[in-house]
Amino acid sequence: MVEHDSLSATREAYDDAAPTYARLFRDTLRDSPLDRAILGAFAELVRESGDGQVADLGCGPGHVTAYLDELGLAVVGLDASPAMIGLARQAHPGLRFDVGSMAALEIADGALDGVLSRWSIIHTPPSELPAVLAEFHRVLAPGGHLLVGFSATDDPNQPTQVFDHAVAPAYRWSPDRLAAVLSEFGLAEVARMVREPQPTDRRQFQEVQLLARKGRAGAV
Repeated sequence: MVEHDSLSATREAYDDAAPTYARLFRDTLRDSPLDRAILGAFAELVRESGDGQVADLGCGPGHVTAYLDELGLAVVGLDASPAMIGLARQAHPGLRFDVGSMAALEIADGALDGVLSRWSIIHTPPSELPAVLAEFHRVLAPGGHLLVGFSATDDPNQPTQVFDHAVAPAYRWSPDRLAAVLSEFGLAEVARMVREPQPTDRRQFQEVQLLARKGRAGAV
């Protein structure tokens, strides 16, 4: 497989930043009841739709993967950065973590009841996102759920905006536009959570989490 330059650059940047990133983000769920709420809803829906098989794509140092495990899901973490995966394995030795690409998942068709992508698509150039969404759809079982997190554009009429991320170049999305793109790949929006920026936030962006569902076979 030929690797995209954007993925290679992002991997190298996160390898360099991995220890700092892990230290800064390891307690974010403890301090964010809204994130815990949406993850809890995602976990409940996943358990209802199947056996609770989930992939945390772009798992970083594994703190969210571990939380999903605590919620009773059979979860595997995947990240493009070997350094991140190394830290995740050290912190959570009882869980499975693999190095890989969201655009070429080594997961069987329909094997998952849930896919989590928390701020992992933001480094994917818009032109390359369709390949990633096609993989999300492929690995999800009918009725399975996707939860995707991202930063919103300032202008709802502007589909995407580039922003200066601390680690690697990144893209914001119009929530309505991204929901429409998900729909094109057979992933229908179920709900969304929008967090308004707080005065202490370094970036004054809305944070959005979209929950989508893959249609069941034969559904009208």
